[in-house]
Amino acid sequence: MSTLENAMTDVAYVKIHPAIGIARVGNSDKFFYGPESPDEPPMTPGFSKDGSAAVKRQAARFRVYGYDENGNVLGEVKHGQDGATVTWTAQLANKKAAWYKFSLALDIPDAKDLPDEQFARRNADIADRGALKNTPSAQSITGLGRSGKVFDKGTVDGTAVYLGELRTDEAGRLVVLGGKGHSDSFTDPKTALTTFGNNEGWYDDISDGPVTAEVKIGDKPFEAKLAWVVVGPPNYAPDVKGIVTLHDLLYDLFVRNGDLPFPAKVTFDEHIKPLLLRFTGHQWVNEGFAAEFGWRAPNDFTSPQVLATLGSGKPQYRDLRQRVYYSMRNYKRDGVSPLPWPWLYGDAMSSRPKSPLQHGVLTQTQEKLLELWVEGKFDDTTLRTPRPELDKAPLALQPGLLDRAALDYCLADAFHPGCEVTWPVRHLTLYQEPFRILHRTGGQDPDYGPYLTPDKALADDGPLHAQGPGDLTRWMGIPWQTDTASCRSGYELAANIGPRYSPYLPSFWPARVPNQVLKEEDFDVVNDENGTDDQREQAFARRAVWHRFLDRDKLKGLQNMVDWWAKFGIVETHPYTAGDKKFPDHILAESTPGLPQVNDRRNLVNVHVPEAGPAAPDAAWRTDVNQQAVDEVTRNTEFDPEEISAGYIANVDPFRDSG
Repeated sequence: MSTLENAMTDVAYVKIHPAIGIARVGNSDKFFYGPESPDEPPMTPGFSKDGSAAVKRQAARFRVYGYDENGNVLGEVKHGQDGATVTWTAQLANKKAAWYKFSLALDIPDAKDLPDEQFARRNADIADRGALKNTPSAQSITGLGRSGKVFDKGTVDGTAVYLGELRTDEAGRLVVLGGKGHSDSFTDPKTALTTFGNNEGWYDDISDGPVTAEVKIGDKPFEAKLAWVVVGPPNYAPDVKGIVTLHDLLYDLFVRNGDLPFPAKVTFDEHIKPLLLRFTGHQWVNEGFAAEFGWRAPNDFTSPQVLATLGSGKPQYRDLRQRVYYSMRNYKRDGVSPLPWPWLYGDAMSSRPKSPLQHGVLTQTQEKLLELWVEGKFDDTTLRTPRPELDKAPLALQPGLLDRAALDYCLADAFHPGCEVTWPVRHLTLYQEPFRILHRTGGQDPDYGPYLTPDKALADDGPLHAQGPGDLTRWMGIPWQTDTASCRSGYELAANIGPRYSPYLPSFWPARVPNQVLKEEDFDVVNDENGTDDQREQAFARRAVWHRFLDRDKLKGLQNMVDWWAKFGIVETHPYTAGDKKFPDHILAESTPGLPQVNDRRNLVNVHVPEAGPAAPDAAWRTDVNQQAVDEVTRNTEFDPEEISAGYIANVDPFRDSG
């Protein structure tokens, strides 16, 4: 009997990890595994797309670990090894078209000010609600290197929509692949796109659902602790982490509830430095962050000198630590001011700000860590050991690394609605234990009536409890591409755009959907040691608008993203090889897009115009109003008309009917 098999005789229970796995859509037949350690090194440039320039799918891979009665990890349970068998079952579903419209997160006070109509059902004129739910049957799979279990039998109003498939790897672990990024209208004639996230008559192939495993070790059967899989949009900046990640959000949730401990010892290297580096990491996806936190900028947190002072617990550096903490947003102190950090939109973002939630904040746990850091109550000598390869990490750490890695590359702010999931995930009632979704079994989906108001959503019998297939992603925008087209930076009314206007800040989700990027051709100039310093510095400072290929008319741009999403560039990590230390050791640049070249600053300025009224809702009216806005901004600023994108933007106008 092997050592591992001997250990497995002491297994008291088994769990699936990651507790929440993240897959992503792609239109390539090739795929890769999503991050399995938060410290994985970047992939080589070109990795995210295949040779035909199609986007690879990100697969979520699940493993089973055995635990003893004291909660100690005994080992990974692999099918066919040490007398073990593992049979996996998973189900994917998409219920977006049958769910309710998104206007605001329903758990924030501002949502109570909205009229019921903004909480109405999508596609309310279709009586058969079940016909709008793409819910193919669960699939089971076991063995080594298996495939062929496909979720392709579901339909939306009679239109078949493929959601993904199951495979196993060479060790019998479960591999979940999502959809191909396909979206379309299911009506005849097709319905035009009109909004960022509530498009009637449309479907997409985003999905989510439960993952279970029946395990047998020798003659002893186990039902594994359940997991969940979420299929999200592509990650257009895979090496950039959000300021507040989904892991940060959930960790804070469970710490505040007492389910997880606050760190027994706060260390600079593990708890403070990574947060600061995320601000500097945003230089590659947003030009405003580059000016403040980028290479040799005032707050370049990669600078050895800056890290040496901020990482020291000596009392003479307390004021420097305090300055950083003082810059972080506090709602009571700052109200709707856009100036405090982080420079990101919040859950109640609006073109007519009414709430402090206009902008985002750190979690309470992040705040507490920073407070202890400012006070000097932290360890400034202990270095964190990175774990770039999961299988080489100590066994006891592997389940936690899997759980964290999956969530570390997902966003928490702003839930408007969000990238991968949205606001319900911050409610404890969704979980059976930390990071593990509570499953709903059997029966029909509850019916909440024609309007899902905040009171209904937050009620004891509301939707924030045990979840069924498709329940997490049903809240998201439909189709996903229209939200991706709309999450930009610097949204403002024409009348407010003047000398102090920034087209870069604040921003929606730049870590997943970039705003302004360094082009690959400019990186080549920077990396050429034979160029002049001035040429290289100019190239390094240049940023192109990532959304530049979309039509300047916002509505036309929505359809552009549906058609072209796979042709956009992906921000990738390049080694700086010139060797002269004049630029960062690693530089992130946009891969060459598969679209015709356009003005690099096109769509830089995002102007919000009024919604078309009932007396004049036609396209001619909209075009005239949009042009008036462009003309006004051009008169009042130095922006070129080609740089200005104007239009009615529903996601920045949630309070349109609430006074």
